[in-house]
Amino acid sequence: MTLDDTTMTDLLLVFPDPPPPLLAQTLDLSGHRWKAVANAAVAMQQEPENGWKGAVVCADEDPEGAFAICRSLRRGEARLESILLLISGAQLHELEHREDLFDDFCLTPFHPRELEARVAHLQFRTGKSGSPEMGSYNDLVLNFETYQAGIDGKPLDLTYMEYELLKFFVTHPSKVFTREQLLSRVWGYEYYGGARTVDVHVRRLRAKLGEEHANLIQTVRSVGYRFGQAARW
Repeated sequence: MTLDDTTMTDLLLVFPDPPPPLLAQTLDLSGHRWKAVANAAVAMQQEPENGWKGAVVCADEDPEGAFAICRSLRRGEARLESILLLISGAQLHELEHREDLFDDFCLTPFHPRELEARVAHLQFRTGKSGSPEMGSYNDLVLNFETYQAGIDGKPLDLTYMEYELLKFFVTHPSKVFTREQLLSRVWGYEYYGGARTVDVHVRRLRAKLGEEHANLIQTVRSVGYRFGQAARW
């Protein structure tokens, strides 16, 4: 559903041009209106009057061009807060010093349902009202319908998989899970990032929980991770 009319609203930026066929197909089937751009200059020239709705940036083939796009979107007059970065498992180490350039990341090759859920989550960050199912642990509260979370009454700005991992921890407190078990139970299929994917998400979660609450996620040496207090026996 790529469009040439840049005056239209709710337009999703996609990089590169042309995008990978699976990415284009997934966005089309999800009902997203999108426009592919070849570089940061084109992204600025063709920006819709009301700004981009969000961005899906593939960094696995052209990382320099991808990060240039992200920097351009971050530094624009209307800073874009919905950037999904697609990377390969071998690029995970590159994210540590570039976390200010994106809001969520997804490993390639990706599962279409995961990509669809991540894009939807980024667009859903404004929140919705209602009487949803909730989950909690001490001062941590999760809204299972709006994908929102908060601690000590303050909202947590979580990516889709950070939220899913935290939700799994909250609903399985005190139990120890290996990295492989977390990959299987949270990601839901054989994930190309391996155990490092879990470590990256745990590190980001701890940072967002803050120093006071980071120890809610405990490292169990030579095994994996446990959430909350250990069961007594």
